[in-house]
Amino acid sequence: MNINKTKVYTVIFHVVCWTLVALPNITFAPGHEQPDSLLYLLRLCTPLLMCIIFYINYLWLVPQYYIKHKLNVFIAVNIIVIVFSAIITQRIGEEMHLREMFLNISRSMHHHEPHISQVTRITIIFVRNIFPLIMSAVVAVLLRLALEWQNAERARKEMEIQKTDAELRNLRNQINPHFLLNTLNNIYALISFDQEKAQKAVLSLSNLLRQMLYSDQEISISLKDETTFLRDYIDLMSIRMSKNVEVKLQIEIPEDEEIYIAPLILISLVENAFKHGVSQTSPCFISVKVKADSRKIECEIRNSNFPKSSSDKSGHGIGLEQVAKRLEMAYKDKYSWERGVDMESNTYVSKIVIYDTKLRNN
Repeated sequence: MNINKTKVYTVIFHVVCWTLVALPNITFAPGHEQPDSLLYLLRLCTPLLMCIIFYINYLWLVPQYYIKHKLNVFIAVNIIVIVFSAIITQRIGEEMHLREMFLNISRSMHHHEPHISQVTRITIIFVRNIFPLIMSAVVAVLLRLALEWQNAERARKEMEIQKTDAELRNLRNQINPHFLLNTLNNIYALISFDQEKAQKAVLSLSNLLRQMLYSDQEISISLKDETTFLRDYIDLMSIRMSKNVEVKLQIEIPEDEEIYIAPLILISLVENAFKHGVSQTSPCFISVKVKADSRKIECEIRNSNFPKSSSDKSGHGIGLEQVAKRLEMAYKDKYSWERGVDMESNTYVSKIVIYDTKLRNN
């Protein structure tokens, strides 16, 4: 639909431009007592020849020869067409002069002409006639090159979008097994000491996977759905947590705002908090805070810092790397991410601010 509209607007633009080119030849013509149709037709011949030269270049010579660097053919054809058109224009000018003399409207125009030879006069007229024809060809070349550049730029952007979409889907396909692996490890540990909780955990996992299945196909989802996903995940993880672990989730999202986010970004941060912020013996905590308004989305996660040993391969440490890639691809130049360990309190802090709340699936 948009392509058809563009074609219609282009045709209208060309018609208006050529009308403006032809109009002065009629509007500013010398007046005479009786309207003369033949004289008007003769005056329209020059704009018509300009139009022919323009479209010969615009539709044929530029795309077939100039762009393909066949300049010899391009120049030769243009010289032949322009010179031939200039000769026709000169002949038409002579006919117009005779016609005006016949209608008695040209005497005053030529009464004070300086005395010059016939050859000089013909040369001057020929050069004067050939200039607008050359300009017509030049304008055609410039417009066609601009159009080709615009089409190439559009194609390049479409390729970039397709590449970005493919990379995002690839990252989502990596996130799902990573998330599943960590969750299954937790359920496996839970089975050994509380089978009833393990059964509930499997049911919760089923709900989470169902949600992931549908959100995985989208570039963006509602932030409300994403925070619901976080809440379910935290509930699932909390099943196996001991009493020395304090888990807090704070969500501040306006009810009347439609806020969107790329799916499965925040979950990787929460996974990382459970991986490095939990100790089975020492007091520890995990605090997740998500707030948003019409301008930005903020997610701040604080947790106790209990780094895993080099021998612990759970999750393979790929979560944060994926978060960085997804943020860069989905929100390039529209986000900030601060992370690191507060040495005084031995607390790991990760804070993401996203300055695009209207991410769409297009």
